[in-house]
Amino acid sequence: MFKLNIFFVIMLMACALGVVTSQHMVRKLFMALEKEKVIEQKLDIEWGRLQLEQSTLIMHGRIEQIAKDRLNMIVPPATSVQILSITPVEQR
Repeated sequence: MFKLNIFFVIMLMACALGVVTSQHMVRKLFMALEKEKVIEQKLDIEWGRLQLEQSTLIMHGRIEQIAKDRLNMIVPPATSVQILSITPVEQR
């Protein structure tokens, strides 16, 4: 009977250590998850900022202004613009 009680006490201690170890691991994983959520929020904010920056950089007025200032380009007068239409050639 005494040996059986010692066996149960040892099993109880092993189970208790298992519970404590698993709770500690869960807490560590939860803390890591929270850190990753914070990083995700920061990346979402940066992504939105980059999309806004991209939309402002590709605006036609900005591109036209850069072409005028840096490349000394001008819009040609309407009289010197020719519009060509491409029609498919019939095969014989």
